[in-house]
Amino acid sequence: MQILHTWNLNAKAWINTIANNGIETRRLVTNKAIEEAIISLEPKSVLDLGCGEGWLIRALHEKLPNTDFTGIDAVPALTEAAERYLHTATFLTHSYESIIKGEYSPSDTFDVIAINFALFGNDIVQDLLKVIRPFISSGGHLVIQTLHPYTANSGESYTDGWRQGSWSGFSDDFRSPAPWYFRTFESWISLFTSSGYIIKKIQEPIHPNSHQPVSVIFTLSV
Repeated sequence: MQILHTWNLNAKAWINTIANNGIETRRLVTNKAIEEAIISLEPKSVLDLGCGEGWLIRALHEKLPNTDFTGIDAVPALTEAAERYLHTATFLTHSYESIIKGEYSPSDTFDVIAINFALFGNDIVQDLLKVIRPFISSGGHLVIQTLHPYTANSGESYTDGWRQGSWSGFSDDFRSPAPWYFRTFESWISLFTSSGYIIKKIQEPIHPNSHQPVSVIFTLSV
């Protein structure tokens, strides 16, 4: 899969960028937004799917010291970095495909599953959301932050479909951007309900300078 190839290729550049706080929208808006969305749920266990080098778990660990954290990513270089940064959480290397195939089965359910800017595909996302639903505890939540459909559309037709990827705004160290699958607001909502989730809250974090939505956060229950 091209998306996975791209992330393996750019793992080192990503680790350096996050370490240097090099993404403006994350620094100004979206990091805090996803942290607060999860903290407000007061979870005792959190699974970060597509955890990357583990920044979100490290941030939450400081504010939720009595919470158990697990991070999963498909890129070995990222999960290895996550383990180096934080030894008190569990980090595993699994692709979404392997999770869908049943190659990962948690020993217990999670109060929160977080997916932060880590849903890029079409069919694989639909399959993943259905497979992880039993991983969520009774009364638990799935928290997804993704690009805001209105501002991420870049003037193209407002319809679902594959879009060309870009590393615009990133350093020259990043190579071979992968395509990603665009969904309208209606499509996201339809996907969640058809996968058996209840939409509890929708948040639209706003950039302080442009005053436009940077992302959308969906908080879902089962």
